[in-house]
Amino acid sequence: MTFVDLTVFILYLIGIVLFGSSFYKKNKTASAFTLGNNNIPSWVITMSIFATFVSSISYLALPGQAYMSNWNAFAFSLSIPIASLMAIKFFVPLYRKVNSPSAYTYLEQRFGPWAKSYASIMYLLTQLMRAGTILFLLALPLHVLLDWNITAIIVVTGFSVMIYSLLGGIQAVVWTDAIQAIILIVGALVCGFIIMFSMPEGPNQILEIATQGNKFSLGSFKVGLTSSTFWVVLIYGLFINLQNYGIDQNYIQRYMTSGSEKEAKRSALWGGLLYVPVSAMFLFIGTALFSYYQSGAGILPAGIEGDKVFPYFIVNQLPVGLTGLLIASIFAAGMSTVSTSLNSSATVILTDFCKLPEDDSRTAKRSMKILYLSSFIFSVLSIIIAVAMINVQSALDAWWKLASIFSGGMLGLFLLGYFAPKVKSKGAIIGVVAGVLMIGWMSLTPYIFTSDSLKVYASPFHNYLSIVFGTVAILIIGFCVGTVIPSSTRKRE
Repeated sequence: MTFVDLTVFILYLIGIVLFGSSFYKKNKTASAFTLGNNNIPSWVITMSIFATFVSSISYLALPGQAYMSNWNAFAFSLSIPIASLMAIKFFVPLYRKVNSPSAYTYLEQRFGPWAKSYASIMYLLTQLMRAGTILFLLALPLHVLLDWNITAIIVVTGFSVMIYSLLGGIQAVVWTDAIQAIILIVGALVCGFIIMFSMPEGPNQILEIATQGNKFSLGSFKVGLTSSTFWVVLIYGLFINLQNYGIDQNYIQRYMTSGSEKEAKRSALWGGLLYVPVSAMFLFIGTALFSYYQSGAGILPAGIEGDKVFPYFIVNQLPVGLTGLLIASIFAAGMSTVSTSLNSSATVILTDFCKLPEDDSRTAKRSMKILYLSSFIFSVLSIIIAVAMINVQSALDAWWKLASIFSGGMLGLFLLGYFAPKVKSKGAIIGVVAGVLMIGWMSLTPYIFTSDSLKVYASPFHNYLSIVFGTVAILIIGFCVGTVIPSSTRKRE
């Protein structure tokens, strides 16, 4: 990087930290820290929900996937409008009625304390792994391409996010999310235009080369459950986005920060819909890069492929100054996701695990201490996980899969509570156990039963479908058991 690029990047990092920290004076109560006193503009919440969808993984992985294969991943984005409509129809009104900063208070009301504790713990573990993974992936391309110390990148980025998230609370998170979302969109647009007008024969050459390579394909439309077809990715995206909108604290907390239910619905709808064209733009960048290097406009060194192609282009092909902007936009995507996880996790810890008496004058100060301490501990742990990934990625990949297995049961539990009002705690417990076992079988057995004699016991289905099958298992078994248990109880009486 040139001095100008480095200056742009450092100024961005310092500016975000200072701007987020400036909300400290407005962040003196637990309500301000977790809900922003319900007076945050709806457009800011909209951009924050969009930024929650996008991470540094999306920023690098989508172009990388389009470069290596096709637009199959866009089927995931096409499921978002369906999930968005369900959110404004069912989820937003429900959580606004419950009126709790925590997404899991509703589960406690339906099934008892165990449901809230199960969902809260699984959420916290999943967010820890998510934040650690993103910090690691954020640092990896800079380490590979610029030879910066990867541990130093992780630590600096992690503590930068911690400072403004801790000091500014949810207001700092959503406002910096909004700014970072704008930066990443502008950065991607600039990069897309530069690639288009760098082609030897003009922008149309991108379409010609990409069409010849079948790069715009959405995947196979055949009906099947064993490969990543269009339908498999679409169904997977629907269930994942229902989980995001319906049970993920990151999203539910934003419903509650809005000033009214109408504003919350608007933000939920447009925050999700905005991701659809932006994800298409990321995929187009990957396709354009394929055409760019195929045309001979640039040369890729050996070993640069997949997720590394876009960062390589940013560092080596962009004009001075724009490289710094694009790297800042990659960091914007990652930092917004980590800050969201940090604030939401602190909120869950206070609301679900620290019951403080409302009539005690010391409760307000104690609440803020818990929020600050939780934010600090979560930040440190996520940094430790990210650093550990440098050398022990395989072990942490296994743990990430385990965390995904348990979190996969949360959507089914929520849907069971919402759509089967007669099902009580016992039916829900048995349903969740069955669903988690199903997800575990589909996720882990292909890696456990690898020998020819044992492959018959492994799941033949694509691993995208684990959350689908697991959620359906919770709904069916929980409903059946939940309706049998009450009837048998009445007969005994």
